[in-house]
Amino acid sequence: MLSDSGDRHCASCRRVSRRRFLEFGAPLLGLGMADLLRLQTGAAESSRISPSKSLIVFWTHGGMSQQDTYDMKPDAPPEYRGPYQPIATSTPGVFISERFPQQARVMHHLNVVRSVYHGNGIHAPSAHWMQTGYFGPTLARNAPQKPSFGSVISRALGAQSPEMPPYVTIPKSEAFGYQGAVYLGKTYNPFEVGSDPNADDFRVPNLTLPDGLSLDNVQDRRDLLKTFDTLRRDIDASGGLSGLSDFKAQALEMVTGDRVRNAFDLSTEDPQLRDRYGRHLYGQGALLARRLVEAGTTCVTVNTGYWDHHDDLHPNLEEHLPPLDTAIATLIEDLEVRGMLNNVLIYCAGEFGRTPLINGHAGRDHWPNCFSVLLAGGGLKGGQLIGESEPRGGDVLSRPTTPHDLLATIYHTLGIPLNLHYPDSTGRPVSIVDAGKPITELL
Repeated sequence: MLSDSGDRHCASCRRVSRRRFLEFGAPLLGLGMADLLRLQTGAAESSRISPSKSLIVFWTHGGMSQQDTYDMKPDAPPEYRGPYQPIATSTPGVFISERFPQQARVMHHLNVVRSVYHGNGIHAPSAHWMQTGYFGPTLARNAPQKPSFGSVISRALGAQSPEMPPYVTIPKSEAFGYQGAVYLGKTYNPFEVGSDPNADDFRVPNLTLPDGLSLDNVQDRRDLLKTFDTLRRDIDASGGLSGLSDFKAQALEMVTGDRVRNAFDLSTEDPQLRDRYGRHLYGQGALLARRLVEAGTTCVTVNTGYWDHHDDLHPNLEEHLPPLDTAIATLIEDLEVRGMLNNVLIYCAGEFGRTPLINGHAGRDHWPNCFSVLLAGGGLKGGQLIGESEPRGGDVLSRPTTPHDLLATIYHTLGIPLNLHYPDSTGRPVSIVDAGKPITELL
């Protein structure tokens, strides 16, 4: 079992007191204290694995209906099969929804696991299960119990470039709070972009210097860092931080340096490529994710919106399916052109699927018994359908796959040992995958 337990100061800098710095966690560097700690820990943790691959996630909060997307049932009665027809893809014999024409074009790169299941039909516990591998919260206790796979990746791998945040969520983390680090520590929480990358005035608040400071008046970094020399004593005494001098220059580099700022600057992209991705959260989020992993981030989650369609399934899906289709297909093609596809794993999933039977409100309800997820890139084989559901999509017919199996596949693909354990809040070592096994057909 692996266990991983010149002395003059500028006027602007003198106005920043130690107390003020400690109160709001270094926003004059554009960072929260968790980000500072992450940089320090990344420099000090000698057991960390050097990452060679990255992960981009499309999280479909609320649960996407498999029957209308990747596991269609054209021979079922109308009240089961839904409003769409299947279309052929670039992989012979594989059919997906007519609302995914662009993904159909790149199906030879995609894999659909059609036999995922777990035992809960409530949003919060199911979201926790899919994002951590463990059942945990209940209706009475929604607090996260285990770290998200993004935080595990952040802890195990760090960033591929030391200036970049290792784990980013776009535009922010999902509402239930299960994309965080829990007992791994706030150091490994995601860096939240904080705004919609499709907005005309898109900017990243966490990379913005506060009023009174500009890049011009912090260019003399040695002078600025001397302002913080006496902070080390104060922070160490509180038990919140050790070795500030080991990483404070890295923290400043994240704000004043070019690498991070350039990665978030979508305005430098070819407008035609931005149009191909789609001028919406899905498309610009996918493009931003590509830029981030290209710059050295290891895990990016694009939170795509709410898919809980109990009513009016058809018009709701019309809002979500085309932009998701464009974003995923263009990301695949863009990564391939750049020679990055084998090094970037793409994962699309939600907390569960939707009921085979359309309800009386023309919608589909929660369904954890059998649903589909998408995996592509990262050196995986492509063009495969893994597992099978019953003729009406109610239950798994073959190759049952658990949330832990999905995470084991992701970790294995990224090079994270599956026998890795981290101590929980009581000090007990907890497996990152429990009994989960990688999906060998994909490897």
